[in-house]
Amino acid sequence: MLLAVNIGNTNIRFAVFKSETDIITWTINTKPYRTEYEFYAKFSNMYKPFGIDKKEITGIVIGSVVPPLTISVKIALQKIHKLKAMIVDRNTPSEVIRSSNQMGTDLYANAVAAHYKGVPGKKIVIDFGTALTFLGLDETGKVTGVVIAPGIITALNSLVGNTAQLPTIELKAPENVLGRDTESCMQSGVVYGFLSMVEGMIERINKEVGEKCFVISTGGVGGIYKPLTDKIDVDDRLHTIKGLSILYELNKDTIN
Repeated sequence: MLLAVNIGNTNIRFAVFKSETDIITWTINTKPYRTEYEFYAKFSNMYKPFGIDKKEITGIVIGSVVPPLTISVKIALQKIHKLKAMIVDRNTPSEVIRSSNQMGTDLYANAVAAHYKGVPGKKIVIDFGTALTFLGLDETGKVTGVVIAPGIITALNSLVGNTAQLPTIELKAPENVLGRDTESCMQSGVVYGFLSMVEGMIERINKEVGEKCFVISTGGVGGIYKPLTDKIDVDDRLHTIKGLSILYELNKDTIN
């Protein structure tokens, strides 16, 4: 079984691929940053609650946008499994064509997963993560561009942290767009306000590329927004980590 690890700015997601469709997944907080010894202690018993025998892990792939943690996670997992882990990034070979040397591993993995998904035509991948990103991909696998905006949780935390009287709220859609109390007012702004931006960006990208794109959403809160719009075709919270697993399968023969 493959262990795929996606190190993000907010969470580190683990996924054990029993098969393409049978995936066991969990997350831990990225912060506070830990040493390789702390990761070793934390990772050593993490499989037991999920009924996984660590001896069943036959491959490890890691994607990261947090460089200070990449090697520490790699060393800890290699000590536990006695396997060499593959670290993938934008330079890992695939059919995806990128024009930027600044593309993050998460964006590249999103592009890879979308390209190999088998959906014809142009595509947009929206990642509701620490940053809210939109990635455009054409039918040949070429990345046509990216949009980066503040993430929903990032914006909400900033709003609450920089005001004296606004409370922490549950992220869910209120009954009405026009709120009647502070909580519903904030929920409307964060949910319907960001949804309006997402729908507007999809329309603008479609207009720019001259085609109605197939839209995939992913990330921690993508599932909240998908039911509220018909402009997102599918939400897959494991889309990014599936891209990491594809990169592993494409390049596993190169592991020494």
